[in-house]
Amino acid sequence: MDLIGGRYEEYFLLFLYFSQMDIIKVTEGFVTGRMQAADASHDLWHIKRVVRLADQIQAVEGGDREIILLAAWLHDIADAKFHDGDEELAGRIIHAFLKENDYPDERIYHVENIIGNMSFRHSLDHDRKAVKTKEFCIVSDADKLDAIGAIGIARAFHFGGHKNNPIYDPSVPLHSPPNAEAYRKYDRSTIHHFYDKLLKLKDMLYTSTARKMAEERHRFMEMFLDRFFKEWG
Repeated sequence: MDLIGGRYEEYFLLFLYFSQMDIIKVTEGFVTGRMQAADASHDLWHIKRVVRLADQIQAVEGGDREIILLAAWLHDIADAKFHDGDEELAGRIIHAFLKENDYPDERIYHVENIIGNMSFRHSLDHDRKAVKTKEFCIVSDADKLDAIGAIGIARAFHFGGHKNNPIYDPSVPLHSPPNAEAYRKYDRSTIHHFYDKLLKLKDMLYTSTARKMAEERHRFMEMFLDRFFKEWG
């Protein structure tokens, strides 16, 4: 059928474009409203950085941009660390929000799979099986990139202060990585956190784009630790 002078496909693509922008803008507003009182180590600025990084990686690696941006915006909507260890709360919030906005069920599942499995602590749980789609890999990489480098150092010490953990405890061996259960306690010093997690992240990245982005950030952490131990004595 000749619809609007044979321009059906062009109008349909425009409709798809503005529909995608709609759900992303609605999600941005929803997240912004919920994150006003968040701890600075996992706040709205962290989310915005992850969104930006995910968008940069997607521009090179491809993947479903809408799914990637939605998962990046929603990934820290209810981090279990700040909600009495409730690992299911974020999923409930995300599912309800996307359903209220008439988002398709199969795409909700895709977003939930990314957010529900991308964290470092879940990587320590060997019984947990994520569907590692390209979109999963990109959002996971973006989140890990924001945990390393200068910003990663700042976030680590802020969170350590929030938990009242020591800056460093030399009586505890550095190379004693915890299992998933031990990691959830968050009771080691902030310097130990570098060895438990931050220094490992570069080698856990999925995409070549993120691995290139991680190199300088990783080197900066190594330089920081070298200087820290020199000053510690």
